[in-house]
Amino acid sequence: MDALEYRQFEKIRLKHHPALSERWVQDRIEEDPAILGLGDVILKDKERVQPGAGRLDLLLQDGDTDRRYEVEIQLGATDESHIIRTIEYWDIERKRYPQYDHTAVIVAEDVTSRFLNVIGLFNGFIPLVAIQMNALKHENVVSLVFTTVLDQMTLGLDDEDEEAEVTDRAYWEKKATPETVKWADQLLGMIHSFDPGFEFKYNKYYIGLTKDGQTNNFVTFRPQKNAVRIEVRLHRSQELETRIEDEGLDILDFNRWGKYRIRLAQGDLEQHKDFIQELLIQAHHEAM
Repeated sequence: MDALEYRQFEKIRLKHHPALSERWVQDRIEEDPAILGLGDVILKDKERVQPGAGRLDLLLQDGDTDRRYEVEIQLGATDESHIIRTIEYWDIERKRYPQYDHTAVIVAEDVTSRFLNVIGLFNGFIPLVAIQMNALKHENVVSLVFTTVLDQMTLGLDDEDEEAEVTDRAYWEKKATPETVKWADQLLGMIHSFDPGFEFKYNKYYIGLTKDGQTNNFVTFRPQKNAVRIEVRLHRSQELETRIEDEGLDILDFNRWGKYRIRLAQGDLEQHKDFIQELLIQAHHEAM
């Protein structure tokens, strides 16, 4: 193996650079949206016109889910107008396209502690991510490094809302199929192997869990026509995500409520039974 060569890169400020502009940064992100660190995202639009409110720098969408990111880029330090503009564009997009899950993203060369505090006041109410951008130069080579300094916080746990509309098994057999509801039964059987006290609670948007009359949704279930989607509450880690992918399971995303969404198709419960049970045991342990 060849020895690695150390080179020192010079940090440059884009705001005052004669050739490297905000449009240049947009072009680099357009070439490879993954450099922002938001996952496997694709560019949906650039300089997107907002009715009566200017243009949104970038609109990105997760390749596998309905999550969209409204991205505003600021050369130099964050300021009040940058924050307001980002939130305004996020609000316009989520109202125009409510079928998507929207997140506001602020990208700046300097995300100051003062404005981190201000942004932090919104986080938890407005899904918002702050990313610091550094431009590094060596000879005639320039690179961009993006570092998330404020991640989207976990919001209130909607699946534990006491006002959730209660349904029954027949509702889910009609909404999905009797067969995929039985797949959910098999998953409940796995849970009973290490904690037999849990029962299903049928809600309008998911099947949750109760024990001794108390809600404990360390995992929820959404039977579909040809699959059952489970949402397992676990601490997020790259190691765990790699294990899920290596196992061959269809992992959709890690959602804002702190859960991994995994789609289980026909045969998955038999083929991956031991691993799925391991995930359920781990989530149960973390919830206790």
